[in-house]
Amino acid sequence: MRQHSRVPLGQESTCKHCPTKVTFEKQWFYLDNVIGHSYGTAFEVTSGGSLQPKKKREEPTAETKEAGTDNRNIVDDGKSQKLTQDDIKALKDKGIKGEEIVQQLIENSTTFRDKTEFAQDKYIKKKKKKYEAIITVVKPSTRILSIMYYAREPGKINHMRYDTLAQMLTLGNIRAGNKMIVMETCAGLVLGAVMERMGGFGSIIQLYPGGGPVRAATACFGFPKSFLSGLYEFPLNKVDSLLHGTFSAEMLSSEPKDSALVEESNGTLEEKQASEQENEDSMAEAPESNHPEDQETMETISQDPEHKGPKERGSKKDYIQEKQRRQEEQRKRHLEAAALLSERNADGLIVASRFHPTPLLLSLLDFVAPSRPFVVYCQYKEPLLECYTKLRERGGVINLRLSETWLRNYQVLPDRSHPKLLMSGGGGYLLSGFTVAMDNLKADTSLKSNASTLESHETEEPAAKKRKCPESDS
Repeated sequence: MRQHSRVPLGQESTCKHCPTKVTFEKQWFYLDNVIGHSYGTAFEVTSGGSLQPKKKREEPTAETKEAGTDNRNIVDDGKSQKLTQDDIKALKDKGIKGEEIVQQLIENSTTFRDKTEFAQDKYIKKKKKKYEAIITVVKPSTRILSIMYYAREPGKINHMRYDTLAQMLTLGNIRAGNKMIVMETCAGLVLGAVMERMGGFGSIIQLYPGGGPVRAATACFGFPKSFLSGLYEFPLNKVDSLLHGTFSAEMLSSEPKDSALVEESNGTLEEKQASEQENEDSMAEAPESNHPEDQETMETISQDPEHKGPKERGSKKDYIQEKQRRQEEQRKRHLEAAALLSERNADGLIVASRFHPTPLLLSLLDFVAPSRPFVVYCQYKEPLLECYTKLRERGGVINLRLSETWLRNYQVLPDRSHPKLLMSGGGGYLLSGFTVAMDNLKADTSLKSNASTLESHETEEPAAKKRKCPESDS
């Protein structure tokens, strides 16, 4: 069982003074003892949920020396194990470690010594995984997070398999110093993968639907603050206005300003009239600020808006000012993202969303510079086929390729290497290509005329071959 500390895999304690509690695969433990240890350290869950570094011990080999030649005479009738579930539970209640429980299971098995050496190893690994609680802390990476999401919650990443994500990063030519456009609804996994490969150099414009970008998986990477300086965000519903040149800064300030509330200091009528609006805004801002102090303050304001003491009124002013500061900073970042998109010289485009890819790609390709790659992911093949047809009609792209990667895992062990019996049925489809300049090139008419001209040249024989040699008088 492996788990890295930056992935929220369970319920955590909300109290600041309480240790961080994590629940993972029916096992709960505290992460306080993990601090100070290097990545890759294995811990053993002791009584009370405390983690202790596991000491390396040599595996006992005396039990596996006696082994059978084959398993044909072994019958799985459920009677080969003498220990019952009540006996195992009693051993756990006594505080006996998982290694000792596994050892007793081996000793009380009547068919263990009749199994082959390979079957004995498989039996021991299976029992250790069930009864030994060992936690290994690993450094978060794109590979680990993509495998975890695909195995546990594939719906959140649109069933994108980890090898498909690797193909996207390769086909998109993601590297340091790029200016990338990313449109994804995969919980921020694709965005985090692009940020990790760019290494904090370059700029990324994330287009998001709805009220704000979802970056749950991006936060699990643990990027430093320097990586976030080159990350911009822009609402998807403002892309059309940006393309048609009608975008303005006033379009971003759709929410009412709260400057009047900050200037009022004596609880005037304007402050009372805006109290309901503030309560609604506080509910909308709740996911961003999960501090218990803020929640308690807003509950006090909503319960008794008229009878406020000096402390409550002051805390409300601080909250409004902080909210205004965040809104102004977000508005500034949106304007910077709009300026970057208006240059229309992006080095690449990555699209991996649950929406239909055709309208997204046709509109976003205008922001990409010529001779730059683009990659579109979809869980199904049919939307990408339609997108492929529309791109051929539109023109301005070359090397269009619709692909699906085929992945099969292999077990590599001495004398027993073979493909695993269970494999993934599909990991999605990719449509990739390169942009080219369209100088006065009309999509439908010119392409068809050029194609017909080429066909006529191919079918028609050269004029030199048609001429007959003049007969000589001699």
